[in-house]
Amino acid sequence: MTNQYQPIFILPEGTQRTTGKNAQRNNIMAAKMVAETVRTTLGPKGMDKMIVDSLGDVIVTNDGVTILNEMNIEHPSAKMIVEVAKTQEDEVGDGTTTAVVIAGELLKKAEELLDQEIHPTVVAKGYRIAAEKSQTILRNLSADVTKNDTDTLKKLAMTAMTGKGAEAAKEKLADLTVKAVNSIMDNEGEKIYIDREDIKLEKKVGGSVEDSEFVEGIVLDKEKVHTGMPRSVKEAKIALIDSALEIKNTEIDAKIQITDPNQMQAFIDMEEKMLREMVEKISKSGANTIFCQKGIDDLAQHFLSKKGIYAARRVKKSDMEALARATGGKIVSNLDDLSSDDLGKSGIVEEKKVGDEDMTYVQNCRNAKSVTILIRGGTEHVVDEVKRAMEDAVGDVASALVSGKVVAGAGAPEIELARNLRLFSDSLSGREQLAVRAFAEAVEIIPRTLAENSGLDPIDIMTELKAKHDKGDKWAGVDVFTGKVIDSWKTGVIEPLKIKTQAISSAAEVAMMILRIDDVIAGSSDRGGGGMPPGGMPPGMGGMPEM
Repeated sequence: MTNQYQPIFILPEGTQRTTGKNAQRNNIMAAKMVAETVRTTLGPKGMDKMIVDSLGDVIVTNDGVTILNEMNIEHPSAKMIVEVAKTQEDEVGDGTTTAVVIAGELLKKAEELLDQEIHPTVVAKGYRIAAEKSQTILRNLSADVTKNDTDTLKKLAMTAMTGKGAEAAKEKLADLTVKAVNSIMDNEGEKIYIDREDIKLEKKVGGSVEDSEFVEGIVLDKEKVHTGMPRSVKEAKIALIDSALEIKNTEIDAKIQITDPNQMQAFIDMEEKMLREMVEKISKSGANTIFCQKGIDDLAQHFLSKKGIYAARRVKKSDMEALARATGGKIVSNLDDLSSDDLGKSGIVEEKKVGDEDMTYVQNCRNAKSVTILIRGGTEHVVDEVKRAMEDAVGDVASALVSGKVVAGAGAPEIELARNLRLFSDSLSGREQLAVRAFAEAVEIIPRTLAENSGLDPIDIMTELKAKHDKGDKWAGVDVFTGKVIDSWKTGVIEPLKIKTQAISSAAEVAMMILRIDDVIAGSSDRGGGGMPPGGMPPGMGGMPEM
């Protein structure tokens, strides 16, 4: 008797499908590999990664989100972990490695529960309960900070820079960071607004990190357009122009026919007259400095220099906006509308030689709402890494001031959080209790990693830390330099509360999402999809090199 049932294919030919436990294992494995990659960079004794792209460009960094972005990760679940780092970067600006490491550990602990035949949705539910409880525990732990606590804010900035390329000059850089954040802070009643974009981090190779400086105003990577212009202008009145100081070309192809040499001369004279009028309009407004977003004609440059006006051209849009915020000027698109009310003011505009290039400093702006930190360093790679460290520090200080809450670092909040979650889990019944306990254990990966990266014995350190916390010493953390357990608050290891709360919530959300996936369907390669080999790992992830 022949078999009357035909096999039914519902997916196009060539589609790869991984289901059930295999799908979960593959997803968890990929996420864990991502976490393992960045885990060695955590903490003051963390190591750096060198990433070389296909063009041979080199990046040497310790910054979690930079590493993950530059690695070009292919696996879909691994990409979800990278998203955690990006969210952390956007929300706080620091703590990207922490968030990724916690996410990886949550999945590792979940795998152990899945092996005990606990259903993924139960684990996810337990994780959700634990993540919500964590927010409350962390808030209760935190201490208050205000803009007057300069000492605490400096410690915050120094904590962010420890272990990064900026560590050598961290006191100087912390000072610059706090000054910069304080100067751009806006108050509306009780609420504090800080836009991190208002602090421009300009980098220039040359000198040492110690030579970095804070400028109350803007530093532009531009030089004056004409040698006849003054090198510096005191009491500058600045016109910000968003139109070209050139003769406009017609929109459509127009032909000008000249039949007589005199007409040619008249045509040239006309162009000159138009440019002269443009410069007259600028001069009439009272401006003695102009920054133009577009081009400035050679002849216009000549007229401007004759009038002693300082000019720079092709200034980036973002820099134009920063100049407007720093000097209080308005960006004008039509020269006919330029009036003295539109001009920005600054104490001095001058061209200075920095390294081997000329840069324009617009400084001593009264009430500047946009400022610059000029970062110096011996090589391109050093400057880049110091800039990343400064971004972390600015993010930390800004985040602490906006929320008004800080915690001590060095692994102390994680141990305290885990201790409280364990106590909380005793009040639960059912299998969620196991998931909450797993969550508590996962959070402990941070102090454990700090110890491991410093060459200390993690078991000894963890035992000692837990004993201290059980005695009520809530800020007991690990000093990676001496290998001792210390009071991290007194030692000055301080972080914004937002780093911790954001890292925990993002990590928990992505772990719950990955846990709930039990079927991975990858499109067939002939349809332009990535095509996934039977193992469920796209090429480029299976044997991801450990850098």
